[in-house]
Amino acid sequence: MQEGSSSAPAHHAGIAESGPYGRLLLTIAKWFAFAGGVIFTGLVIMSIVSIVGRKLFSAPVPGDVEVLQMLAAFASASFFAYCHLMHGDVKVDFFTANISSIRRCFLDAMGSLLVGLVGALLAWRSWVGAMSLREAGESSAILEVPVWIAQALMVPSFILLALAGFYMCVQTWTQRGVRS
Repeated sequence: MQEGSSSAPAHHAGIAESGPYGRLLLTIAKWFAFAGGVIFTGLVIMSIVSIVGRKLFSAPVPGDVEVLQMLAAFASASFFAYCHLMHGDVKVDFFTANISSIRRCFLDAMGSLLVGLVGALLAWRSWVGAMSLREAGESSAILEVPVWIAQALMVPSFILLALAGFYMCVQTWTQRGVRS
């Protein structure tokens, strides 16, 4: 390996090098991921307090499992766009290691297109499901929090995932001639 080179392939150059839209998308995705990390940290602290309270004082945090379920779903969804923009998706490139770079580029672009389509589908169906839960008036058993709110909170993350997928599809395909 030459000095100054990285182990990442040339087509995995940083998204920050891909213009103002890429930088904006990355910045938003970072903030979403940061928010997800803060929420997970809060959930861990809440769980520890609840477990200790339950074991030592017979006083758990009321509705701790409900809060954990609702916020963990939102927090998990908040990482997807950042992961895709940073090429953190799981890839099995064993089969594509020996194909031409243009074919590999095409497959990467199609993979990103599929990520965009799945993100859009998840956003749409999550919103439809949230509105259905809202109409039904379903709420959590202990805290009586409307369940639709937790589901609706995931929608912006899925929209961001769709945008990241579509952006990376276009970016990967348009940069194909630049790669070695």
